[in-house]
Amino acid sequence: MTTVLTPASPLTAADRCDRCGAQAYLRVVLLSGGELLFCAHHGRKFEPELKKIAAEIQDETERLTTVPGTATEEER
Repeated sequence: MTTVLTPASPLTAADRCDRCGAQAYLRVVLLSGGELLFCAHHGRKFEPELKKIAAEIQDETERLTTVPGTATEEER
């Protein structure tokens, strides 16, 4: 998924998918204002439509493949 990487704030476990309630890994800021949150599955499913209405897409799906306990240089 092509994204604009200017995150307002990192998504947390409290952020839930607007479609199914799973943990959100994508924040879509709409051109019309407001935002939508999606899990990775629904983000991929709705990607073509979201790109048409998004001012920005914050994609944190890489966190799904990160091994716990391996901090990056930035996090240390």
